[in-house]
Amino acid sequence: MTAKRRPRPVHQLTSAQFEAMFPVGNEEACQRYLVARRWPKGIVCPRCGNAELYDHSSYKPFHWQCRACAPQGYRFSCIAGTIFENTNKPLRDWFKVTHLMLTSKKGMSALQIMRFMGFGSYKTAWGMCHKIRAALVEPEIKLGGIVEVDETWVGGKDYNRHWDKKRGGRGGAGSGKVPVIGAVQRKGNVIARVLDRVTTESAEWFIKEMISDKVSLIATDEAGVYHRLAKNGHPHKSVNHETGRYVIGAVHTNTIEGFWSIFKRGIVGSFHKVSKKYLPLYVAEFQFRYNNRFNDDIFGTAIENC
Repeated sequence: MTAKRRPRPVHQLTSAQFEAMFPVGNEEACQRYLVARRWPKGIVCPRCGNAELYDHSSYKPFHWQCRACAPQGYRFSCIAGTIFENTNKPLRDWFKVTHLMLTSKKGMSALQIMRFMGFGSYKTAWGMCHKIRAALVEPEIKLGGIVEVDETWVGGKDYNRHWDKKRGGRGGAGSGKVPVIGAVQRKGNVIARVLDRVTTESAEWFIKEMISDKVSLIATDEAGVYHRLAKNGHPHKSVNHETGRYVIGAVHTNTIEGFWSIFKRGIVGSFHKVSKKYLPLYVAEFQFRYNNRFNDDIFGTAIENC
């Protein structure tokens, strides 16, 4: 199959640019864009990777058949194997919801998506948003250079709880909040994961899995879960916020705290309440937007991952 030319990258599509690229009622424009993003080197079977396909586009646009998968042949379309498969929403609606989620720095709730798109069901908008978030989960990478590590807690304030549901404390174990640990490379990417508990073992596991052995510095605060890092051979330095010291040369956690600021404001301001079950998907959404802040084609990257 001939390769499709990849669409011109446009950093953070404006509403006008989106409407020009994908006019209302023009599903073919969305299908062409999806094909070009999925198969820039030529269309292949999503099951076996076979490139020798029978093209049925003459009577059924954007449909192909692979004879290598089954005796009768495997017939598939451009949405086969994507989050758009087996849904009754047009491809343009999926693109528009993705665009709205990516252009909202602090996220957009499913209720707001429902109102904006005119969906008749909150469940429809909620399901679409979660499928898109799942597609935005990035493959694990190793951070290098100077890396900051910190943890935060997600949940309602204790003084807002009913008297018989108060846990005590602003955060930490026993507060009823959900811990999230994160690491960010200076001027680079961020990685964040939801934890059951913040312990020395869980923090060390996160650092071992997400940070390169050749890292030049791991900067943290004074939390006790990081005290064994230097003994384990990591180039670790910390700042003690309780004494009013926030920066000691290159040692600070300002970058990761900046990410937490965006994340927490999104959770409180846009979503208001997020359950522990689905919190990893929201973390993935904020992580994707942060890591692609300099990407010339963030929308195209998201569609490619779908």
